[in-house]
Amino acid sequence: MWQATDTLPGVAMYGNVMNEIDYKKLFTEARRYFSLEWDYTKLTAVEKLAVLLSAIAFVAVVIIIATFVLHHLFTALVGVLASALGCSWGAHLIAAGILLVLLLVVFAFKKQLIVDPVARFVSKLFLKPEDNE
Repeated sequence: MWQATDTLPGVAMYGNVMNEIDYKKLFTEARRYFSLEWDYTKLTAVEKLAVLLSAIAFVAVVIIIATFVLHHLFTALVGVLASALGCSWGAHLIAAGILLVLLLVVFAFKKQLIVDPVARFVSKLFLKPEDNE
């Protein structure tokens, strides 16, 4: 009859399968692996944050420049309309009406113009390509 202290037939008894040195080596390798994974995670986060912040900065610069361009275009439009209409306040009202229509169009299509592109950019940035298909 076989007992727990007996060896199995065909299996050599080596004592402890993993001795203290093997545990230390395993612990050291596991700690090194998790340290490398943590470093990789930090580098990936920094890279993605840099891309995100550069995109935000680019959009901010474009918005500022577009604001100045629109201001100058509408100032010229008001000047042309004022000379054509003969009254300055009417030209300003027409320019304000055009800006109001432009604002309403942007507001009406905000999902297609703003929300969807931002969501697409962020999902491509933070998700793996096989995750967002």
